[in-house]
Amino acid sequence: MIKSVLCAIDVADAEIDKPVLIRAAKLAELEGASLDVLTVVPDYGMSVVGSHFDKDHTKAAVKKARELLVEMGDAVLGAEANAKVRHVVGIGKAYEEILKTAEIADSDLIVIGAHQPELASYLLGPNAARVVRHSSCSVYVVR
Repeated sequence: MIKSVLCAIDVADAEIDKPVLIRAAKLAELEGASLDVLTVVPDYGMSVVGSHFDKDHTKAAVKKARELLVEMGDAVLGAEANAKVRHVVGIGKAYEEILKTAEIADSDLIVIGAHQPELASYLLGPNAARVVRHSSCSVYVVR
């Protein structure tokens, strides 16, 4: 039995990840499970690149990502259903934050999108493939 579903989306590609959120919500509803929706922003403070941003940049990015996450939930699921969703914004590498959040939330299922890979994805491995390989719970990949 599934009690907790984690849906990982990219709010920067909301239209592309809309089917991922719809599928996650349907699976959670079918199982009577809670739904957590996660998006991840890069950690600008941990690299040389971070020196080009002001110290509050990550905080502002997290705030904006949370706003976009809630807006997307309202648009896709409706305000009433979205009010029951836990909105999570991770900071760092997407696949690491997805796996960490799933572990902390004790998720039984991760729902993630897989998009048409580019050549670089074949060499580096896309986030979905890394999540599937390293997850301790089931992973549902939406194409």
